[in-house]
Amino acid sequence: MIYLLIFLYGITFGSFFNVVGLRVPLKQSIIRPRSHCTSCGHTLTAMELIPVLSYVLLRGKCRCCKASVSPLYPIFELLTGVLFVASPLILGWSSELFVAWTLISLFMIIAVSDLVYMIIPDKVLLVFSGLLIMERIFIPLDPWWDSLAGAGAGFLLLLVIAVVSKGGMGGGDIKLFAVIGFAIGMKLVLTAFFLSTLFGAIGGLLGMLFGKVKKRKPIPFGPFIVIGTLISYFYGAELIHWYIGFFL
Repeated sequence: MIYLLIFLYGITFGSFFNVVGLRVPLKQSIIRPRSHCTSCGHTLTAMELIPVLSYVLLRGKCRCCKASVSPLYPIFELLTGVLFVASPLILGWSSELFVAWTLISLFMIIAVSDLVYMIIPDKVLLVFSGLLIMERIFIPLDPWWDSLAGAGAGFLLLLVIAVVSKGGMGGGDIKLFAVIGFAIGMKLVLTAFFLSTLFGAIGGLLGMLFGKVKKRKPIPFGPFIVIGTLISYFYGAELIHWYIGFFL
């Protein structure tokens, strides 16, 4: 029952994160207007706002105009619920769960905004950096200065790449890695960068192979950062241990 409750909270928050990720980059209020169909303007009723379930029952279409609804909505709702449940299963029941759920919340918002607009909003990073700083004050890394080292490493690494590549890395990515580094520390942020780059390269190659990505055209890097960082956060210590044991 506890895990079911966490899942329900997760998909509910995921619905809200969709709204934040879609409205903040456009400098719109996340409260008003109420959620509505982007095609006909129909204001959604409570029954049409049930996370995941409403999309399934309505078959992915607006009840009034029958326009297709983006599958991003149920995907990120479901993904948030699954990750919220996975966190205590992987980390155990500890105070670190607050950090995990905060990171997941940040990642769902920036993944949506980056996929749709190729923007990682500064306002979102500012709010979540404040939350993570407060959490790390009460739930510090060991040693405590690893947060500062991680933030510095994440920021400087991405900054150097952006300078060398002459804009190949966006400013939002640079600031995001600084926030990530503060939350997970230096070793894990370097692991997260490696995995994010690896998945980004694979995603880009597959996109070109299937004709979804054009050569030399930028692609959203945010979702790959999310995947790489979550794997690093949950399993980074094991990956580092395996790597050292296998190669050294």
